[in-house]
Amino acid sequence: MTSENHATVKADSAALVMSPTGSTSQAAPFSPSTSKPIQELPDELIQAGWSKCWSKRENRPYYFNRFTNQSLWEMPVLGQHDVISDPLGLNAAPASGEAVSDAGLGNGQRKRHPSEDAQAGPNSFKRPKVSFLHNSLFSADMTCLNWSLCLRVYWDLDVQTNAVIRERAPADHLPPHPEIELQRAQLTTKLRQHYHELCSQREGIEPPRESFNRWLLERKVVDKGLDPLLPSECDPNIRVQRFSLFFNISRVHRNATPESRKVVKWNVEDTMNWLRRDHSASKEDYMDRLEHLRKQCGPHVASVAKDSVEGICSKIYHISAEYVRRIRQTHLTLLKECNISVDGAEPTAVQDRLVYCYPVRLSIPSPPQPRVELHFENDVACLRYKGEMVKVNRGHFSKLELLYRYSCIDDTRFEKFLSRVWCLIKRYQVMFGSGVNEGSGLQGALPVPVFEALNKQFGVTFECFASPLNCYFKQFCSAFPDTDGFFGSRGPFLSFSPASGSFEANPPFCEEFMDAMVTHLEDLLERSSEPLSFIIFVPEWRDPPTPALTRMEASRFRRHQMIMPAFEHEYRSGSQHICKREEIYYKSVHGTAVIFLQNNAGFSKWEPTTERIQEFLAAYKVSGRSLPSPVYDCMRGLILCCWV
Repeated sequence: MTSENHATVKADSAALVMSPTGSTSQAAPFSPSTSKPIQELPDELIQAGWSKCWSKRENRPYYFNRFTNQSLWEMPVLGQHDVISDPLGLNAAPASGEAVSDAGLGNGQRKRHPSEDAQAGPNSFKRPKVSFLHNSLFSADMTCLNWSLCLRVYWDLDVQTNAVIRERAPADHLPPHPEIELQRAQLTTKLRQHYHELCSQREGIEPPRESFNRWLLERKVVDKGLDPLLPSECDPNIRVQRFSLFFNISRVHRNATPESRKVVKWNVEDTMNWLRRDHSASKEDYMDRLEHLRKQCGPHVASVAKDSVEGICSKIYHISAEYVRRIRQTHLTLLKECNISVDGAEPTAVQDRLVYCYPVRLSIPSPPQPRVELHFENDVACLRYKGEMVKVNRGHFSKLELLYRYSCIDDTRFEKFLSRVWCLIKRYQVMFGSGVNEGSGLQGALPVPVFEALNKQFGVTFECFASPLNCYFKQFCSAFPDTDGFFGSRGPFLSFSPASGSFEANPPFCEEFMDAMVTHLEDLLERSSEPLSFIIFVPEWRDPPTPALTRMEASRFRRHQMIMPAFEHEYRSGSQHICKREEIYYKSVHGTAVIFLQNNAGFSKWEPTTERIQEFLAAYKVSGRSLPSPVYDCMRGLILCCWV
């Protein structure tokens, strides 16, 4: 590890003085440094979007406003013409001696022209032709109110964390690079194709919806391999019951006992007759019919499909392991060509002390990044590398820029920003597939009013399961520390061990993942005597009940529980960074259990009192803006697939 990285880690932590009994005293945990440079500006200028930058050509500082794309040589002065509160300059008098083109500044300040600065790197964020601020949401004709509405609708990055952890060493993940991410994307797509072919060849059907995504999630819970996405070091066996219902029921007729064939045939025919007869069925009716079919036919199908399902999953696992070997070899070769050593670096010494949580830092330096092109199509930012384009709406692109400023410490000039955004979006795009609404349910987030209530009533400042694309707070855990750490991620939650704080946990609705989460939560609550609180949101699956729900309801740390009924509450789409504004919210087709797990100190500090719960429930009321769940759109198809 370089001395620079070592110094960075030192700067990331400071001691929290502890009394012999374990309680805090004297000093509070230190908030680690971020990528934001030390500002020599008054707070009001910083809040208005101004920052101090450095011109390499002129070798002197200048001032840049990220909201209006203004650049000035002199320190800006608010009051005479504030472009945020007075965007058109109606209240400003032109300064004497200024050119007409600069009169809009209204305070005698000279505008800095783009030609006066040096050329930047290939992914620099200062070039006017590619700057995301050019013709962006933050144009000068936007009022302060409109700017606030555009930026503050789906997140609040001003909330400071109360999550405290023990100081930790930088992670040894290989740093992201577009060339490697492109190879990973191509091989993951190829793996999906193998899965499709195996389902077609062995079962004569299209793969069940979301089944590949669920396989990835389930494997990564137990995988010890080195790739952030593809499994390579775990037991290839899966829970067959989760997959078998959707496989071709005609297989039952070929291999099952006469009694099994009779049960399945009767239930499927009864369901088909109901579909033909009742054309005005509600969503609840479809859900009830699907659940009835699952209960009646599931055991018979599982017993027959077991060998086939296990064979398919074992095959794609071994292909995945080979792909991981290829990707890592290519990655190591790339780093070696850049004279970056992966082995032999001395481990960074960390002190046994408590600090406020900070983003994942990588111990291996990042290699030079290739050029990633950026352009805008209406309200969508398009980033292209070697013909592969990823897209994100302007609002979320601006959010990524803010998260990067807060969290990244090795790229203050934003020379690697575009390539890292490309890698980030590509990773999530590949993980959840390219089908309509595919994977969006696995990334669903709580509505903004719920987060506001959680923060106000229960001190929540941290999300245990999020991503830079769907997070509400700037501190969160996510699946991919290598790509997400530059944007604020504290790493995967199952590897995150806070000593105190108030947290929201809305995990992917995968039974194995939720069960592992409960094990980790109870271990954290058992070990800490500091205030620790988790508010968990999981589906109310009762027939049969999920192990995670059963365990939390029986936990000695459970302080309160409530149920949000199906179709009476909503989620934000996992595709919120690219979908239309009117498609962001959708109604939940299942009930949601909200469970408070707290240790004694956490209960004393953030007790779920009647008044607090009432405020929380008021925030959870359906707004009337939500659409039917994307899960419902495929409900009829799921029933029909049993007849194919």
